[in-house]
Parts: sequence; C-alpha cells; structure tokens
Amino acid sequence: MKIDNKNILVTGANRGIGAAIVRELLKHKVGKVYAAARNVKNLPDFGDKRVIPLALDITDSKQVADLAKQAKDINILINNAGTIAFASIIEGQLDQIAADMKVNYFGTIGMMQAFAPVLQKNGQGMIANVISIIGLAPMVSVGGYSASKAALHSATQSARTELAARNIHVIGIYPGPIDTEMARDFPIAKTSPAVTAQAIVAGIIEGKDYIFPDPMSQQMGALWEQNPKAVEKQFAAPMTDAA
Repeated sequence: MKIDNKNILVTGANRGIGAAIVRELLKHKVGKVYAAARNVKNLPDFGDKRVIPLALDITDSKQVADLAKQAKDINILINNAGTIAFASIIEGQLDQIAADMKVNYFGTIGMMQAFAPVLQKNGQGMIANVISIIGLAPMVSVGGYSASKAALHSATQSARTELAARNIHVIGIYPGPIDTEMARDFPIAKTSPAVTAQAIVAGIIEGKDYIFPDPMSQQMGALWEQNPKAVEKQFAAPMTDAA
C-alpha cells in the first residue's frame, strides 16, 4: 500500500500509539492526516499543517456518520481508539466488560461500516484495526478486554473477506505491552509508542494482513501461528513471566 499522497484517518490520536502513528505518518509524503479524539483539546500539537483535528466518539453513531461525510476523501482508516477495564470474566463487573465491548468491538465495527463506502468510492483503500496480542489468547486479569479484542480479531478477519471484492484491504495490528497510559499497570517490559508506530506504518506499507509491531508480540505471534494453545498457556502464567 503506497501511502504517498494518501489521506489517512487515525482514531484515538490524542496519546499513546495513536499519537505516535500520526507522528510516524508525517515522516512520509502522505496527504491529509485526520487526527481524531473525543476531545480535540487533548490532541498534541503535531506541528504540521497536514493534520486536521477532529472530535470523535466512536460509540456515537451520529458523530461517526457525520464524520464519514466530512472526511470523504480518506484512503486509509486506522482504527486505534480503544479502552481497557481491569476486569476478569468471572470476578469483573458486567458494566466494565460491556464498556470494553462497546468501544473496542462495536465502536470499531461502526467505523468500518461507515467508512467502507467512502474507501470504495475513493478506489484502493485500507482499514487497519489496532487489536492486541491478547486478542489471540486471553490474560485473566483483563478477560473482558481480551474478549473484546478477540471479537475484533474475528470481525477483522470477516471484514477482510467481505471487503476484498471492493478493493479494500483489512489488516489487524496486534501490539504487546506498549509504554502507554493504558498499559501502565502491567508489570512487564514495554516497547515505546514511537518504535511501535514505526513498525505499524512499515507493515501498512508492506500490506501485511497481521502486524506484530513489538518484540513480545512478534514472539507470541510466531508461536500463535504454530501452536495457539501454547500462547494460551503462556498468557495463563503470571504477567511477570508472560513476556
């Protein structure tokens, strides 16, 4: 996927991986970069006129539909917005688990549904969904989050097949522990957002179906491709041993 002169929408661009992806894209000869966040005041100053700040709550269907009309020239959609509750499946509160599912799964599906016609109209397009390595096998302490990302993994695979005929390539991104506010409570070694974003953008250009953008996810991704049950057992271990 050539990204020169492509217009790109990044959700959850206010911090962490999302902000790092915007910065990495700006190192290339891209066109517009729509940087979306719930509150535009929380967006960093990217210092580049190609960046267009947008207010977006991906769980607000009207806001999503309005944005699809506004950003009608995009070629690439990067669904990065997400949330996490430290809730296990058995001991966690249902409202916490539902909140993760609402944003990470239903919110992302809503974005894909809204922008698929836009991407199709603009020719060759791409949707890149930021999932998680624990969408491939769960960690108990964040079982609700893992389930939402597993659902998104499945939806990404389905959308890949469904949208191929429309010349839209759908890819999945599976980060491991990244040094962001969202992952601050995980007591394991983390990769910087900048390094992660560099690998993500490189994977988008290469057109990979699966992007494992950090050392831990690369290790677990390779193991998952050979032996999914082994990854499940690995993640069942205490977090300090899981990496």
